[in-house]
Amino acid sequence: MKLLHFADLHLDAPFAWLEPEAAHRRRQHRRDTLARILALAEAEQVDAILCAGDLFEHDRVQPDTVAFLQSSFARSSRPIYLAPGNHDWYGPQSPYAVTHWSRNVHVFTEAHLVPVPLTDGVILWGAAHRAPANTDGFFGTARAVGDGVHIALAHASERSWLTAQESGKQPHAPFDAVEIEAAGFAHAFLGHFHLPKDAERHTYPGNPDPLEFGETGERGAVLATVAPDGSVNRERRVVAVSQVHDVEVALDSCEHADDVRDRVSAVVGGLRGSVRVTLSGTVAPAVRVDGADLAALGGHLDGLVIRRDRVTVGYDLAAIAEEATVRGQFLRTALEIPDPERRRRVILLGLRSFEDRADLEVA
Repeated sequence: MKLLHFADLHLDAPFAWLEPEAAHRRRQHRRDTLARILALAEAEQVDAILCAGDLFEHDRVQPDTVAFLQSSFARSSRPIYLAPGNHDWYGPQSPYAVTHWSRNVHVFTEAHLVPVPLTDGVILWGAAHRAPANTDGFFGTARAVGDGVHIALAHASERSWLTAQESGKQPHAPFDAVEIEAAGFAHAFLGHFHLPKDAERHTYPGNPDPLEFGETGERGAVLATVAPDGSVNRERRVVAVSQVHDVEVALDSCEHADDVRDRVSAVVGGLRGSVRVTLSGTVAPAVRVDGADLAALGGHLDGLVIRRDRVTVGYDLAAIAEEATVRGQFLRTALEIPDPERRRRVILLGLRSFEDRADLEVA
């Protein structure tokens, strides 16, 4: 049996860090990504499409997006199984509950794993989050019984994988990997973690289109072939429409603001999509690092984010401390602060204030 598995598309995500027009383009990219997933399912003639939650964002989803999902799924000739997650949780007013879905769409609605027979002796068990938080684990109390190969579909957090995830990721529906086999499942197709992972008995596809800067790993939709013995062969396919880049630009030896602009422009000029530039290095006190000016270099991009907190100014502290000025007296007083980190921050903030300089943050 061949399946196509994806999760964590997050339709209607806000992308609040972007200008409104660019954020709208990014949201459209998510729709385009779903279209590519459905087209891939047709091209590969899969037996079913599995979505392990966070298809959309419950609090932000627009009626037009629900209509888009409804018509897109109706045009597919493949069975589609949806297991709501913590962002698209199932409730009485959820789009999952109030929308008239086409007959090829099956929405799991219970907060425990429920079986649905597929073809070729494969039984799919799925569950739903019925609230945005505090969902118990699905596998600890589950028992897959009966003949055939039992597989699971859920939005869930494997505990040992939490430490590898992005900061602040919450353990919704937590479980231990050993619980999958103990419950009688050959494999679990999961969502929630945006970092992809292929474990022996479970798969996280990762978000199919980029959501944040700093994402790593080969993510996308997963073509999974389930053998009669329950073993699973997996192949990731890129379906993303967006591009997201994280780059660093060192500013050491820059003599003036145009040097800074030239270095940033050389890096971002050939990129597309959304770019985050982290500036680093030490610049002379006269060099201005203007974030708004640099952001204007991203006119060809969906969005350009400039981070300046790793740039420091190469003040000659010994010379300033000898000055018979208010600035010199400030520095002499600040140098007496016992805590090194606090002393550093006070000195940098103070010296920049004397220069009326607001172009660099203090890390």
